[in-house]
Amino acid sequence: MLKNSFLIFFFFSIVLIILGEATKVILDIDTLLYNTMAENLSPMQLNQYFEFQNKWKWVSYFFIPIYILIKTSIVATVLYIGTYFFNQKEIAYKLLWNIAIKTEFIFLLVPIFKIIWFSFFQTKSDLTDIQNFYPLSALNIIGYKGLETWFIYPFQILNLFEISYVIYLGFQIGKLTNTNTDYGLKIVSLSYVPSLLLWIAMVMFFTLNYS
Repeated sequence: MLKNSFLIFFFFSIVLIILGEATKVILDIDTLLYNTMAENLSPMQLNQYFEFQNKWKWVSYFFIPIYILIKTSIVATVLYIGTYFFNQKEIAYKLLWNIAIKTEFIFLLVPIFKIIWFSFFQTKSDLTDIQNFYPLSALNIIGYKGLETWFIYPFQILNLFEISYVIYLGFQIGKLTNTNTDYGLKIVSLSYVPSLLLWIAMVMFFTLNYS
């Protein structure tokens, strides 16, 4: 099981890196970044920045697996605590980590939706539009313009992908506990959801104080 989990983990990381690079190329992020930075930097400074970025771009590829490992480990830990307190039978941590990794595949749809949206629907956009865009989220309904900076992240998190993530976690927990999805969702709502809300509150706090 653990070996299989690591294979899924590395496969997911590779796909995420590929989608990230595809997004940069298809949406021409470098050009948009250049145009945005050109307002405050000289041509020489811009060239130095992009030369440095291209030289050390490979380093960023190592941070993606690390980020995914940290995120899935935290989610698995939170679910482990939830199953420990709210379920009569203890669930092995490695099984929960396996679920956390598999559930992450839902978020691969985000860059795909972003590429489709800005390639076919919102063809005229700047870097800020792309950075603040989160498909099928509350932020896309109300718009980010005129919204306080510290409110952007919570409205991004309130999206159909996150809801699907919670439901799938509940379904998998239900299977592991030999119960049903409703019971699994109860455990997720008492463990993962409060942790997510705490994380959102922390991000809002730091954004408010440092923006």
